[in-house]
Amino acid sequence: MQLKGDQLAAHLERELKAVYLVYGEEPLLVIEAADAIRAAARRRGFDEREVLAALAGFNWNDLHHAAGSMSLFGGRKLIDLRVPTGKPGRDGSAALQAYCARPAPDSLLLVSMPEVDWRDEKAAWMTSLAAAGAVVKLVPPGLAELPAWLAGRLGRQQQSADAASLRFIAERVEGNLLAAHQEILKLGVLYPSGPLKPEQIRDAVLNVARYDLDGLREAMLAGDVVRLTRTLDGLQQEGEAPPLVLWAMTEEVRTLAQLNSGLEARQPLDVLLREARVWGVRQAPVRRALQRVDGRRARAALAQAARIDRMIKGLAAGDVWNEFRRLGLDIAVA
Repeated sequence: MQLKGDQLAAHLERELKAVYLVYGEEPLLVIEAADAIRAAARRRGFDEREVLAALAGFNWNDLHHAAGSMSLFGGRKLIDLRVPTGKPGRDGSAALQAYCARPAPDSLLLVSMPEVDWRDEKAAWMTSLAAAGAVVKLVPPGLAELPAWLAGRLGRQQQSADAASLRFIAERVEGNLLAAHQEILKLGVLYPSGPLKPEQIRDAVLNVARYDLDGLREAMLAGDVVRLTRTLDGLQQEGEAPPLVLWAMTEEVRTLAQLNSGLEARQPLDVLLREARVWGVRQAPVRRALQRVDGRRARAALAQAARIDRMIKGLAAGDVWNEFRRLGLDIAVA
């Protein structure tokens, strides 16, 4: 079975195949599609999950072993196979075809990878995945389709915008879906549900303080205490909205907590970084921060962020900006 990205949600409501392949050039869409399949699997009783990363030197016999090993709790298992190169190679091709010929009972195989070329789309291993289950190719929206994509994202958080505002956001992000995703999340933090005014969207998207927020996140990860405190002071003096500051800081804390959780489960860091949407130049500071911040410390910081959220909402007493400084220092200081 071949599925388009926009068909996946309805498909998962109806049924769950034994095998899935999700791939595409836009990592955000691949990750979200894989998340949707994992969530559907959990709802149907696949309580155990084994992650395999087909990096250099990967032994494809591990796929056979994962399929053959019984769940410790007698339940159903999701085999989460990531192929970061998009090319399983000769051994991988053979292993995938062998698995698809006889899918393991009480198991679901989810294969995720980046974009593949047209030759691989016609390869025997991909044909076998489609025959045994479903292949989902994620195609990012073009500039003309991006406003509709943005409208759908706003709708998920019970917000809406007029056509001109949607075109404005699309032009600002220049087709970068991750940037578009972040802008939509920011609007959800800043404004309540319902229709958004054009001036609200322009103020949020054009707000030059976002660069200070980026600097705040960079200072936290880099452990630059002087820059961290100076940036927080500047944001406070400029009257920046506390919910937006909390969102920016919590994004980094949540990423560190997620990565530490995976590392504690002995998953490869390269795979965890991809899953957490940490790409390009951002990888180096995140890796350095992981050397300072372990899982216990990251989880404590998340709990602190939740306390700050209650303060912002008037449900707890305290100085929000002092708590921002404390949260930042907890991540920045070794």
